[in-house]
Amino acid sequence: LLEVSWLGLQWPPPIRERHLIFISCCFFLQEANLKRAKKGDLKVSVHHMEIERIRFVLSSYLRCRLVKIEKFFPHILEKEKSRAEGEPSILSPEEFAFATEYMANTEAYLKNVALKHMPPNLQKVSLLKSVPKPNLDSFVFLRVLERQENILVEPETDEQREYAIDLEEGSQHLIRYRTVAPLVASGAVQLI
Repeated sequence: LLEVSWLGLQWPPPIRERHLIFISCCFFLQEANLKRAKKGDLKVSVHHMEIERIRFVLSSYLRCRLVKIEKFFPHILEKEKSRAEGEPSILSPEEFAFATEYMANTEAYLKNVALKHMPPNLQKVSLLKSVPKPNLDSFVFLRVLERQENILVEPETDEQREYAIDLEEGSQHLIRYRTVAPLVASGAVQLI
């Protein structure tokens, strides 16, 4: 799940749910294994390498999340505000605080550097309209974990029969993210 979460965060455009609890458990489990191993044992060096690998993937995972938050911050904050009661947040409390502060700092910077020098009718800017949305129509590679039938490749068209495909278990595809986003969320396919 560690590498799946990491790869699943790197390629699709929108930021997805976080798997930090599981990743942290992997890290602490390896540290516990290291403490149990005897000094001078070959297992010690293997556990050290595994801890460093987990640390690298965890750092990269968090860095990717922050890059996406910086890139799409108004849209992510809007999605957080509009989520239903009881629906899990896609951001941790720290990430939400970062995104909120980033938005406030961006607005303050724009006002101080550019907007205050413009005519009064142009001194307002909507970051939601100015910052690009995640491109859900970008293509992603995926591996099918569970067989799926009649997936509409181009759901906007009228001739849907011609554009429906079956995804066989174990097969790999290059397809629009929007088409398979529900399958990614359910775990039926894995981004690679």
